[in-house]
Amino acid sequence: MVRSFRDKPVAPELIDRIVEIATWAPSAGKTQGWHLVVLREANTKKFWDITLPEPRRKNFRWKNLLNAPVIALVFADPQAYLQRYGEPDKAPTNLGDDVSAWSTPYWTVDASFATMQLLLATHDLGLGALFFGVFNGEAQLRQEVNAPEQMQLIGAVAIGWPDSVVQTEKGGSARRARRKPREVIRENSF
Repeated sequence: MVRSFRDKPVAPELIDRIVEIATWAPSAGKTQGWHLVVLREANTKKFWDITLPEPRRKNFRWKNLLNAPVIALVFADPQAYLQRYGEPDKAPTNLGDDVSAWSTPYWTVDASFATMQLLLATHDLGLGALFFGVFNGEAQLRQEVNAPEQMQLIGAVAIGWPDSVVQTEKGGSARRARRKPREVIRENSF
């Protein structure tokens, strides 16, 4: 994850390539019920004005994050899964009837898979990326980008050219130890 970007544009062809790679992520019923709202230039500034207003920026520790020339908002569409699972080949599952029929919300799972694929593709193409939650100003942001009510905002991805200055300071979460396989694996039961 990159938290420091250069103020340098990213060619639309690179974003297209990254998104093309992301479309190869696993998807229930090959529904691919996720969307990206890609913000550039003045729209990235508007994003930050909504989600991190100027007064809060004084104490924001990752100031060069705001240089990212692209912010992609990841949305999941539950309705796409109802439509797909209402089609003849999936109708016997009864998952096309209502979102409550789904024990796991695969629109969230699939959008998350696609986001991870997008992050890896970004890195592979020499760019940097950071996935982060949108915890402030979501209602205003949704209105700004005309997001339909049923769309679930998964989060935002900042995309750009990494700053050549390596940031050695880690956030609090990065200092936490990773779980060992023996802490994750449960043989046969919990």
